[in-house]
Amino acid sequence: MIGTNEVIGFGIGAVTGVVQFILLSKFTTNATGGKSPSKTVMFALTQFLLPFSVLLISAFLLDGNILPIGIGIAAALIVCAVVKFLIYARTSKK
Repeated sequence: MIGTNEVIGFGIGAVTGVVQFILLSKFTTNATGGKSPSKTVMFALTQFLLPFSVLLISAFLLDGNILPIGIGIAAALIVCAVVKFLIYARTSKK
């Protein structure tokens, strides 16, 4: 049976995964575009520390059940990557 903590955890994970994908996109854009090194490092550190801090805080708040959060993060990252690829593939054909 799925409880309230699992649903909340999956929601937190999904939001975290979307934010992490946005940060990862900004990082790769800055890194490959030769943008400001300080912004690139900031995006890299933030992108790395976001899931770590969310999982650590949630471990204390949700009684150590962080599996739904991890599943939400992974699912959101995969869905965002597939959607971005499909949009890119569709616009590059035109």
